Amino acid sequence: MLGIKKKYYVKQELDDDRPSIHGRIKRNNNNDQNHQTGFCLMSMLELQKPIIDTPCWPVKKAAASTIIAVFLITVLMVSVGWLDISFSGVSSYQNMGVGSKSTTARHKPEFPLECSTENQTQTCRRDYPTTTGIPPMNTSKVECPSFFRWIHEDLRHWKQTGISRDMIEGARKTAHFRLVIVKGKAYVEKYRNSIQTRDKFTLWGILQLLRMYPGRLPDLELMFDCDDRPVVRSRDFQGPNARPPPLFRYCADEWSLDIVFPDWSFWGWAETNIRPWRNVLKEIKKGNERRKWKERVPYAYWRGNPSVAPTRKDLMKCNATDKNNWNTLLYVQDWDRESKQGFKQSNLEDQCTHRYKIYTEGWAWSVSEKYILACDSMTLYVRSRFYDFFIRGMQPLQHYWPISENTKCKSLKFAVEWGNIHPKKAQAIGEAAGKFLHEDLKMDNVYDYMFHLLNEYAKLLKFEPTVPPGSVELCSETMACPRTGTWKKLMVESLVMFPSDVTPCGMPPPYEPQELRDFLETKANSTRQVEMWESQYWLSQY
Repeated sequence: MLGIKKKYYVKQELDDDRPSIHGRIKRNNNNDQNHQTGFCLMSMLELQKPIIDTPCWPVKKAAASTIIAVFLITVLMVSVGWLDISFSGVSSYQNMGVGSKSTTARHKPEFPLECSTENQTQTCRRDYPTTTGIPPMNTSKVECPSFFRWIHEDLRHWKQTGISRDMIEGARKTAHFRLVIVKGKAYVEKYRNSIQTRDKFTLWGILQLLRMYPGRLPDLELMFDCDDRPVVRSRDFQGPNARPPPLFRYCADEWSLDIVFPDWSFWGWAETNIRPWRNVLKEIKKGNERRKWKERVPYAYWRGNPSVAPTRKDLMKCNATDKNNWNTLLYVQDWDRESKQGFKQSNLEDQCTHRYKIYTEGWAWSVSEKYILACDSMTLYVRSRFYDFFIRGMQPLQHYWPISENTKCKSLKFAVEWGNIHPKKAQAIGEAAGKFLHEDLKMDNVYDYMFHLLNEYAKLLKFEPTVPPGSVELCSETMACPRTGTWKKLMVESLVMFPSDVTPCGMPPPYEPQELRDFLETKANSTRQVEMWESQYWLSQY
């Protein structure tokens, strides 16, 4: 819905686990002054339904006064108890009297976009809460998923030296923008345009984080590069006096020091008509339910653009033919044609129809990774050089099946053969990945990852961030209101409407050195195990 109304929206929800108390008291009044007043004595359970047909027995006036007092005290106690119970959530409470239609609702005030008229300059709304009013960080009872521990590893290079302003300036030569947050407001200094709308939706995501946790992030300053491949090479910054520039981007590799951050598509990818992650997850879940695993096509499926990287062109050689059946079904995605045809063949929820789905990186990591892993199909993960922020928390043979980069076709064929021989194990791997994506990578956790990464990063700054000359203040209104079409639709759809009423998840501790070595060794051993099985399989074919 693209229309923006200048008003608050009220969302009322009933919690099915909490009984609502509704009562209607029917009073039988009579003009005869000598007629005794009658009252209906009801249990609180009976207050849930009208008592139109309930007989009322007369009592004396003194007794009636006592009954009235007890009744009012009881109602007051129940009301206080109800408010106490429902304080932490969104609930609806109605108290309807005779002839009364008044409704009292507990709700979270929502703050939709407040767009100016065409002849007015767009401004930021000033009535959005500046604090959340929730307890300090150390009261969080929910621990973050384990992949949050990689935040410590990504920032480890600056733990001893801290981050100076000179270090940040060193990242400017490849950055697309500088982001400064001061007193909860975002300011941006733009240097160059990014591919498509990557920079816009990345900044939009950060603005939504500020709306979700207003007043909780400390002041900070950073540089962001929206291109694919990492550029801060670790070999260029060796020794105790090394001063690597802290540069944020979407992926990194084992030879780089770039700081990985959630990519723009979590808030929607306008050029490919992909909706925000929160909505996509719901759609993929419905797609998973439509086609049970055993009913899915017993082949490996991939659809994408092979022209972006040699490894993808090589993958296309593995397509099933009359001569060679590699157990694969590979399709070229023509985004230009899809755009002209309204993206009818690009619905992600309609692509969870095969038992196996292939992931292969493009020029760097690929946005498609999360959509593939969420399908409950066993992901055949072609060995990748690059990683994003969450994949490091996943393990081969637990969440995906590793595929050799150098012998893709043989590796893919064996993986499908193994899965069809061991369908329960293959299904378990696929569903474990789906659970990880739907639970550990739900949108609330994406925001929490952003929060903790920026919070830990800010602790390393050795200077006080200030608003740079020439920067502009950004807010949801100035970014979304002037837009039209799909761009605006996705922003409205991903808008955070009110502050969170819970704290971010609790940040897990860093890996101990031996603990990290064991984790990486387990991953390597699982990959070697698959390579051994694969080698034995092909030897048996000759």
